[in-house]
Amino acid sequence: MHGLDVGRVRALLGALDEGGWRDFLGGMTASDLLRMDAWFELWADRRQLPRDAEGWRTWLMIAGRGFGKTRAGAEWVHGMATARTGCRIALIGASAAEVRSVMIEGPAGLLNVARWRGARVPRWEPSLGKLSWPNGSVAYVYSGEHPDGLRGPEHHFAWCDELAKWARAEETWHNLQMGLRAGHRPRAMVTTTPRPLKLLDAIAAAPRSVKTRGSTDENVSLDEDFVAMMRATYGGTRLGRQELDGEILSEAEGSLWPRDLIERSRAPAPAALARVVVAVDPPASARGDACGIVVAGLARSGTGYVLADASVGGLRPDGWARAVEAAAEAWGASRVIAEANMGGDMVESVLRSAGVTLPVRAVHARRGKSVRAEPVAALFERGLAKLAGAFPALEDEMAGMTFGGDYEGPGRSPDRADAMVWALTDLMLGRKAEPRVWVA
Repeated sequence: MHGLDVGRVRALLGALDEGGWRDFLGGMTASDLLRMDAWFELWADRRQLPRDAEGWRTWLMIAGRGFGKTRAGAEWVHGMATARTGCRIALIGASAAEVRSVMIEGPAGLLNVARWRGARVPRWEPSLGKLSWPNGSVAYVYSGEHPDGLRGPEHHFAWCDELAKWARAEETWHNLQMGLRAGHRPRAMVTTTPRPLKLLDAIAAAPRSVKTRGSTDENVSLDEDFVAMMRATYGGTRLGRQELDGEILSEAEGSLWPRDLIERSRAPAPAALARVVVAVDPPASARGDACGIVVAGLARSGTGYVLADASVGGLRPDGWARAVEAAAEAWGASRVIAEANMGGDMVESVLRSAGVTLPVRAVHARRGKSVRAEPVAALFERGLAKLAGAFPALEDEMAGMTFGGDYEGPGRSPDRADAMVWALTDLMLGRKAEPRVWVA
């Protein structure tokens, strides 16, 4: 079976209907089915297979948990080790124990890959941290805790697992690179769940790097109920976006809203709120920035809650005004707060023409967005402001706003975050930027 052309077999199997699949599988013996299951190239997601580009030096696979990163790494290493004789391979994990338990002995590790392939299983010597193939290729265990172990040895290939967890990531990576010089076209594969790490950014930006991204629910082998439960529990949160979606969630240095603060601020809103407002930060044009539209409410305890991010992009004034009207109606808002730097009368006129009948309070920005945001960020720090849900796009902008006025988040401007600031300022801050406390 393994002598067949995988591309041709993929095409033939892809053309089968349900009846054809039944006939195909029904004619196979148990041994055939096991061999087919072991034929990784046949059923794997194409992103889990070695890249075709000839010039790459680093293959960076950043994906959520359960995407199949370990299997992809083990398959690649086994393929390199058996295709050439006498290769030296570095296996690097967060610790030597993780290299052994995940990369070598794990369910999708190198020993099982060799068994599934029907090949002679490499000789594993745990006391030496050494894995030897029959053709003379050898893999050695290293860890991100002890970078000096990589100072000196030369390698043809390297598999770096969970690099974002390495305690001394930069030093370990650079020592590896200095020794990754044996043979023709030395290469490294990095399989990791994402974390905000400058080293990952640098590897991704290197001219001879190729990148693969993937999420947990793209693995067809995972139980659907498990994926659904993970999505229901963690969907949209920092943990879910990082561990399930494989996103790198960065935050600016000196962020007004560090990611940890954002996570600590999540709380369900009470059933009854004293006031609800909708704030809008209009764009200068339909082709410019997004129109920030955020709904916030104030509980009688004095705590403010961000209830919804209804922001829109690419719409003409009548379009974003209708979005404001829809958000106000959906949440029972009592007022619209509109930044009016582009013309107070114009903004109110646009909102009225879209059917907004609520009072509209025009606010004028006399200070920069980050400066206006600082008192509101302080409310979050003190536990007086909360996020009543997960708002990924809004949270990315919040994390990009910094003390001192810089913005290092997505897009040119934090329009969603600015709308949130206007909403909570109206609800909670007086002229002296002090919290207003409501008492039941």
